[in-house]
Amino acid sequence: MLKEKLMDDLKNSMKNKNEIRKNTVQMVRAAILQIEKDKGIQVEDDKILEIIAKEVKTKKDALKDFEKAQRQDLIDQTNKEIEILQEYLPKQLTKEEIKEKLEKIISDLGATSMKDMGAIMKEAKTQMGASADGKTINEVAKEIMGL
Repeated sequence: MLKEKLMDDLKNSMKNKNEIRKNTVQMVRAAILQIEKDKGIQVEDDKILEIIAKEVKTKKDALKDFEKAQRQDLIDQTNKEIEILQEYLPKQLTKEEIKEKLEKIISDLGATSMKDMGAIMKEAKTQMGASADGKTINEVAKEIMGL
């Protein structure tokens, strides 16, 4: 279903001559096709969401470099690309919502030290999926555990 939405958006952006949207959607579709070809599988919506979330993270990381280089043109373009990608992702959880979920996960797992972080992260990603990025989850988990 998400794959079809991406295809429709690609067609519409081509008709409307919206270059940045077209290029952003093509980038996601290329990543999907690459995984399907490499692994010989049909990618489902949950995996597509992971791909999009990974692209958003990559773009956010690149923003830091563009800001250091004072490249306003690239900063603007990357921010637009991030906005487009986030349209496909589920609503992002706030830090408070993440903290709430993590407190429950940590108490359910009985986690007490850094050694438990792998289990916490695995469970958190399973429960929250693409609605929260791993870096934020990790930071909040460390904060809760006092690490």
